[in-house]
Amino acid sequence: MSATQQKPDHPKPLPFQWQFVAGAVAGVSEILTMYPLDVVKTRFQLQVGTGGADGYSSIGDCFKKIIKNEGFGTLYRGIIPPIMVEAPKRATKFAANEQYTILYRSILGEDVNKQGLSILTGVSAGITEAFLVVPFELVKIRLQDKSNAGKYKGSMDALTKIVRAEGALALYNGLEATLWRHASWNGGYFGCIQGVKSVIPEAETPNGNLARNFVAGAIGGTFATMLNTPFDVVKTRIQNQAKGSVLKYNWTLPGVALVYREEGFRALYKGFVPKVLRLGPGGGILLVVFDTVSSLIRKHILHESA
Repeated sequence: MSATQQKPDHPKPLPFQWQFVAGAVAGVSEILTMYPLDVVKTRFQLQVGTGGADGYSSIGDCFKKIIKNEGFGTLYRGIIPPIMVEAPKRATKFAANEQYTILYRSILGEDVNKQGLSILTGVSAGITEAFLVVPFELVKIRLQDKSNAGKYKGSMDALTKIVRAEGALALYNGLEATLWRHASWNGGYFGCIQGVKSVIPEAETPNGNLARNFVAGAIGGTFATMLNTPFDVVKTRIQNQAKGSVLKYNWTLPGVALVYREEGFRALYKGFVPKVLRLGPGGGILLVVFDTVSSLIRKHILHESA
């Protein structure tokens, strides 16, 4: 029996509840580590043009101005909605990917993961994940926008005011753009991981395996971010439009075209650097923590042999 057969790259999936736990731990670990970069990313994406005298010229400039003008705590403003949704979101990402893998393997008659299958399962998992996160994303973005600093006291206050002023369905503004964002990110992430792992030799030690997973996850996160940033820019702008304002952005692809026409190609990648700095290493953190927690669950709770 070959080494690949003895130690498959995609072992038997954990039961759903343990996939949920592993995904939740992985997601919360990533967001606590990387969240300030998400605030910086949103500020850049909401900035039209150079933003004038109060605009941000670089990541360092953005951090400096936020801390100086608004206080260090602003770097964590809006973190409660992501924390609340992070556990089910990341759990859904990994659990749905596992379940779609089982489904598509059965339908297609595949015994092993191939890159095309990984992309298909990733896109499907991303679409599933998107329906869950939209309201939390909208509240987070409203809180992160500096022009809303005095409008909302916190997450629950923002949620209450948005529903009261705009209606409950307003929480799903940007759903279509979120579907584009998550489908492209997950498809790119899981597909790229499969491709990278196919060219990196199997590790001989646990630490070597962690390093291999981190590299694959980081490359996957970076590639996925390159794919989905234009959709993310438009999603951010759609979700920051309150009822009663002029709705400049409505649908994703026309929104992408509008940003390109008015601000140029580079505007479609506003916030890319802080986003990739978060989701590149963040993708590695996600994969390493998920695999580590999964291994601990297999060993100490399910008592599976190595």
